[in-house]
Amino acid sequence: MSLDIDFVRQQFPAFSESALQGQAFFENAGGSYTCGAVIDRLTRFYTQRKVQPYSAYEASRLGGEEMDEARTRMAAILGVDDDELSFGPSTTQNTYVLAQAFGQMLTPGEAIIVTNQDHEANTGPWHRLADRGIEVREWQIDPETGMLNPADLEDLLDDSVRLVCFPHCSNVVGHINPVTEITALAHAAGAFVCVDGVSYAPHGFADVGALGPDIYLFSAYKTYGPHQGLMVMRRALGMLLPNQGHFFNEGSLYKRFTPAGPDHAQIAACAGMADYVDALYDHHFDAPAAANVRGMAVHDLMRDHETQLLTQVMSAVTGRNSVRVLGPTEAASRAPTVALALGRPAEPVAADLVKHGIMAGGGDFYAVRALQAMGIDPENEGVLRLSFTHYTSQSEVDQLLNALDTCL
Repeated sequence: MSLDIDFVRQQFPAFSESALQGQAFFENAGGSYTCGAVIDRLTRFYTQRKVQPYSAYEASRLGGEEMDEARTRMAAILGVDDDELSFGPSTTQNTYVLAQAFGQMLTPGEAIIVTNQDHEANTGPWHRLADRGIEVREWQIDPETGMLNPADLEDLLDDSVRLVCFPHCSNVVGHINPVTEITALAHAAGAFVCVDGVSYAPHGFADVGALGPDIYLFSAYKTYGPHQGLMVMRRALGMLLPNQGHFFNEGSLYKRFTPAGPDHAQIAACAGMADYVDALYDHHFDAPAAANVRGMAVHDLMRDHETQLLTQVMSAVTGRNSVRVLGPTEAASRAPTVALALGRPAEPVAADLVKHGIMAGGGDFYAVRALQAMGIDPENEGVLRLSFTHYTSQSEVDQLLNALDTCL
């Protein structure tokens, strides 16, 4: 079974926009195009349901039902109970709230482990806990490959470690970390696990229940949806951590880590992401299946298509002496987020690519610690990042490779 790319692109209004014709989008790691189902739901909510939800009158009742639908359906795709999923204004904000909760629970002398492979959003809030006397240990990447070695984590784990934080994959290295293996190591040492899935989720929703971490976070605006952060918090940990929401909501798991009022419309619109998964499944498969099984089938379709295209990109860039490719060169072991160190400032090269209809980015992408660890100056050079997802077509990859031939 191969992905029907024509059907996929029909689900995204951006591909029909005249202003975007001729431009190939290769900055999807910064935010994806939004699928039509999400746009339709957001429009409907703002035009028909934009009232305080959960009251008896119809507009309010329907608004609350649509918010609940989003949480229930997305939780099912992720393989967790519906109250184990919550929404916040962003993954960065969700992580900050988490860090405050752990800061209240942990005592001086206890430790957490973070990596220097992460986007700063999943590193900075945890580093700040050092101000409270919490020991922050850094699981460091290999400076040549940018990859994390689970054996190095074992050397950091002991009885004082309470939490291990790491990315499902890095937004510049791209390597897909073995979440289940790492989680098992941390759990065996008595530590909880927090996984930043922001750079992985655009390439297929994970079955978080099967993977096993205690916390899993990602951003809807990178998974074809609105600007919301989604956070899975498994019940055992969620009810143990100090409540960060209103005191009268402490008995509700999905409200315990939402101190601010939720964005009703954007939460409701997240059900459109589930609509999109269902549409892809129904178009490609006949057999009925549970939501998480459907989600993984779609995940595999996306990954297979991406891997075919990524193989071509990796072949083109790894053969250039003037380019250092961050992370593994095998397409199957990484996400299609390809960061290139050019030995010169990357932003002007990204600007040159625009002349050839390529929308890409240059800079540090908030992965300052990772770039520094690999000997790359994030301020004066940075990297050229070429990131795509399953809706990218063969013709767009051809356009990219031709543009690289000219600009590099």
